[in-house]
Amino acid sequence: MAVPVATMGIAYFRMESGSAMIRPLEPLDHAAWLPLWNGYLTFYEHTLDDAKSARTFARLVDPEGDIFGFAAFDGDAMVGITHYLFHTTTWDDVPRCYLNDLFTLPTARGKGVARNLIEAVYDAARKQDAEQVYWTTQEFNSTARVLYDKVAAKTPFIKYAKVFDQ
Repeated sequence: MAVPVATMGIAYFRMESGSAMIRPLEPLDHAAWLPLWNGYLTFYEHTLDDAKSARTFARLVDPEGDIFGFAAFDGDAMVGITHYLFHTTTWDDVPRCYLNDLFTLPTARGKGVARNLIEAVYDAARKQDAEQVYWTTQEFNSTARVLYDKVAAKTPFIKYAKVFDQ
């Protein structure tokens, strides 16, 4: 379910260091996005080869793509990213929105960047008449969970996964 980029607005918000902006990722953002993406992967002790990261970014900025992203800027510097997607369910005929990834630079933490990236995903989900936005995080991610407890409700669901050899 592609979401037209034209429906995604640019949001401005206040940070301790001044004003910041959130907008959809654009093709020219790759060089600024990559260090944040790698920071996210490092935090979760995961690696991807360069080709797979390049394909991920290409999908994020493809107007007909199936995953979407926002970037937060403090001046000209990208300080945060989030990626999300929409999917249907067997329980309803309206989409749900999965907030797949969220990362801010350590220097941007505690300044409203992550909260405003989440709010940007909420706005995108509302525009698609999504029933909910949801995400998972690791139990040890206590700093982020303080924010998550303020902007959403923790559910009782436990994730199970079976990973197949590729």
